[in-house]
Amino acid sequence: MSTALRPARLRPTDMARLGTSGLRARPARAILAALGIAIGIATMVTVVGISASSQEKLLRQLDELGTNLLRVSPGDSLFGDKVKLPKNAAEMVKRIDGVTSASQTAETGTTVRRNDLIPSGISLGITVQATSLDLLTTIDGRVRQGTWLNAATERQPVVVLGAVAAERLGLLTPNAQVWIDNRWFTVIGVLDKMPLAEEIERSALVGFPAAKEYLNHDGHPTTVYERSADEAVESVRGMLARTVSPESPNEAKVSRPSDALKAKAAAAGAFTGLMLGLGAVALFVGGVGVANTMVVAVLERRREIGLRRSFGATRAQVRNQFLVEALLLSAFGGGAGVLLGALATFVYAQLNGLPTVVPLWALGGGLGITVVIGALAGIYPALRAARVPPTVALST
Repeated sequence: MSTALRPARLRPTDMARLGTSGLRARPARAILAALGIAIGIATMVTVVGISASSQEKLLRQLDELGTNLLRVSPGDSLFGDKVKLPKNAAEMVKRIDGVTSASQTAETGTTVRRNDLIPSGISLGITVQATSLDLLTTIDGRVRQGTWLNAATERQPVVVLGAVAAERLGLLTPNAQVWIDNRWFTVIGVLDKMPLAEEIERSALVGFPAAKEYLNHDGHPTTVYERSADEAVESVRGMLARTVSPESPNEAKVSRPSDALKAKAAAAGAFTGLMLGLGAVALFVGGVGVANTMVVAVLERRREIGLRRSFGATRAQVRNQFLVEALLLSAFGGGAGVLLGALATFVYAQLNGLPTVVPLWALGGGLGITVVIGALAGIYPALRAARVPPTVALST
């Protein structure tokens, strides 16, 4: 009575050892092949991480600054003329239900210069604005150096510089003087950054009484800032234009400064698709490299394949061995790419003052993609190895 021969069964651990032994036999080639996968995954993880970190910073700023600040500015009349807001526009806005504070500023049409020797045409992008005393309360601003205007100084030739204006003038501390409309003004304060009022950052601020006396300003504001309760923002927004311009509400423009930050948060990921595409190209090249490495391995290891087949290894076992090698090769590259991408995101975030955010889906997706790439790259070499006849392999 004869006993049929049955092929030996290989456990998953045995198959894993076979796969790693093939990679260990040629470490330099394995490293170079895995490097292509690592570069592609690292690029994709880094792009997603940097975009997510930038968005997180902007969203945190929104949470801190709030979305309940509205801004009103004059529009154009039917004939194209610039309209004027009433002088008491801020007081009118304060009467709206839900409004907690309101203040106003006005462009004076003059420029500020470091001294009287600089030509008047050089403005450095800085505007001189008159302001009400409660401006910082409304826009949640802070004085970095010196003091803010008060009931006494708003009538004097003194000025408070926005953060950007101070940098451009080279005056980061108070008690200096600047030249405004053929008169010296004393700098009494420098403001901190204001993400929701960037126009204030680029301004030199004087009191309304001083603007009227020294700069011949007519007292009409060009911007009204309003802060309201969160639940009242939309209702207040609908009433602002009619309040400051009851006869022609369409001649007043109402905007929400926080919308600009939201737009920036959206724009932070605008180029993510392009960079992910570049990462996908690098990943594809890496997959081709893995496939090429495995094809060469099959050609070089024909004798090994023949010996294994002659000792009873089935085609399926040979196929699975080379498929496992390709999967392990891609997994090593993918794991290294995920770590490199997370590290690059961390370094970039630290250098640019951003919170480090690497979405879990990016990490998991990166590893998942490497498995797919490994499977696709290893199918053809594995099938080719399985089709090698033992007699042909041993005869070479």
